[in-house]
Amino acid sequence: MTSNFICPAYVRTPLVENQIADQASIHGISEDEVVERIMLTEPAIKRLIEPEEVAELAAFLCAPQASFINGGSLVMDGGWTAR
Repeated sequence: MTSNFICPAYVRTPLVENQIADQASIHGISEDEVVERIMLTEPAIKRLIEPEEVAELAAFLCAPQASFINGGSLVMDGGWTAR
């Protein structure tokens, strides 16, 4: 048995979409500006993570090819923590 963690940054989910809309309203800026100026200032890859990308990593971790990956934290943050 293996145990790993997937640690994504902002994933384009309904929760995050609602947070974007709320932040736009609070700050009086567009939703695009919230994403660009607030959420994506740190990552090298300037876009939200798609849910399918997280699912693909989870599926890989369940595959025989990943059988020796155990106890890991796999960060999906577009390079945020690598800076």
